Amino acid sequence: MALTALDPSTALVLIDLQHGITALPTVPYTTPEVVARSVELADAFRAHGAPVVLVRVTAAADGSDAVPGRTEAPRHSGGLPEGWDVIVGDLAGHPGDITVTKRNWGAFHGTDLDLQLRRRGVTQIVLAGIATSIGVESTARAAHEHAYHVTLATDAMADMDLEAHRNSVERIFPRLGETGTTAEILELLAKTRA
Repeated sequence: MALTALDPSTALVLIDLQHGITALPTVPYTTPEVVARSVELADAFRAHGAPVVLVRVTAAADGSDAVPGRTEAPRHSGGLPEGWDVIVGDLAGHPGDITVTKRNWGAFHGTDLDLQLRRRGVTQIVLAGIATSIGVESTARAAHEHAYHVTLATDAMADMDLEAHRNSVERIFPRLGETGTTAEILELLAKTRA
């Protein structure tokens, strides 16, 4: 489905583009590709006076704030390197940006993201980041549940697992919103803000 619209009050929300996450190998796009496209989106949103939200995930070094519950997959139990949760330099340092710190997969639960967006009258979000099937998908699901219009920049996101990425892009995202490339989103943004 083609992109149809960007609301007058649309925010860009970038998920987990931080040192520890961008150091991981990703598919189908490399992390430098994802970061570069995210920078393009962020620059355009800033130029049009639209909010840019940088979401980062963090955790206590001792694991004391880990999400409880039994899982079949093993949990990371070692310490995390210093600075692993710092937003990458290409995106950091813009005083008008909003930074949200999460301790879960999604950016809404346990954070002030919804409050920050609603205070600015935001009705739609454009999502990108890493990992497609984890942080991006969890945030997209919650955004949909919070009644935001959701647009997903499918070439500005990547995953550690190609099948998980494809499942999100091909099966889940079309049920939560509209998908498009960075170029398509930038074109629509320019048209609607002219």
